[in-house]
Amino acid sequence: MACQLSFPSLSLLLLLFWVPNASAYSIFLKDPKTHPVDLAAHGAKTLNGSKRLEGSSPFVQMRYHMGPVLTSNIRVYIIWYGRWRSMQKRIIRNFLFSISRVTRRPSVAEWWKTVQLYTDQTGANVSRHVVLAGEHRDHYSHGRLLSRMSVQEVIEGAILHNGSLPVDSGCGLYMVLSAEDVVMQDFCDQVCGFHYFTFPSIVGYTLPYAWIGNSAKQCPELCAYPFAVPSYMTGVTPLKPPNRNIGIDGMISVIGHELAEISSNPLINAWYAGNDPTAPTEIADLCEGIYGTGGGGSYMGSVLTDHASGATYNMNGVKNRRFLVQWVWNPVLKYCVGPNALGGA
Repeated sequence: MACQLSFPSLSLLLLLFWVPNASAYSIFLKDPKTHPVDLAAHGAKTLNGSKRLEGSSPFVQMRYHMGPVLTSNIRVYIIWYGRWRSMQKRIIRNFLFSISRVTRRPSVAEWWKTVQLYTDQTGANVSRHVVLAGEHRDHYSHGRLLSRMSVQEVIEGAILHNGSLPVDSGCGLYMVLSAEDVVMQDFCDQVCGFHYFTFPSIVGYTLPYAWIGNSAKQCPELCAYPFAVPSYMTGVTPLKPPNRNIGIDGMISVIGHELAEISSNPLINAWYAGNDPTAPTEIADLCEGIYGTGGGGSYMGSVLTDHASGATYNMNGVKNRRFLVQWVWNPVLKYCVGPNALGGA
């Protein structure tokens, strides 16, 4: 089935000229002081209460608002902003490739099956096929300081000025990934990543996009937590990242977060909780900080440890890659679900 994104409804037209603030469509930072991860207990097998109710709540009303979702082959276009090393790119590419490929369980593909449960008004599900359709390298065209508006200008440059990426108004989405030396508006202060859609006044088209930054040099203790921990958490040892790269391993979960939400809510008029499209709670927001069974509050949940390297992960990918990715909200079961759930989700 072809995927065609319709222009946002009249209720969203005013938003086309509104600059989204830090509270819009973002993965928010949780201060470990108030939202600590119990690192010492991250591998615990004994749990209190039901192990099937991570993040569950009778008060969560995830609703469909009649907008499009990405139901055909989801085509991801990456803009590598700044200076990127080949190994960093390979890790991120491998994560994206893992979404549509069968690998050892628990797998990234199993994690994506929960995202596939979301449908459009015809009953068509979010696609199981996610492909890396194109890449563009941007060597600091807008300097090392970006804003939410200049990110759209970066996309416009890759599409119209450079011409290396196509205009894909079907099931295409654009992902701007900024290097570790790039400072972004609200980065490390309020957000680790966000998604929205481009303004025709800037790009010429309405296209879903996301931005995610590498926090390695700026705030790994926030955006790559628990692979780095704040200095005030004395005596707490950071967990070992599965790909031996704190910044990139931290980015992977944020990329997963934004990809799940942009696929189920590309124009901010599809799936979210609440009635205010300027402040929606989306399918990954509800499960932020939950990586395994029993997760919630101060506990990330039961995850896996590689006995050889000591690295922490919760799902497998292609080429023997392992990743730590947050769970997402299941609209049928009405709680957070992931492939590494003890006893099955």
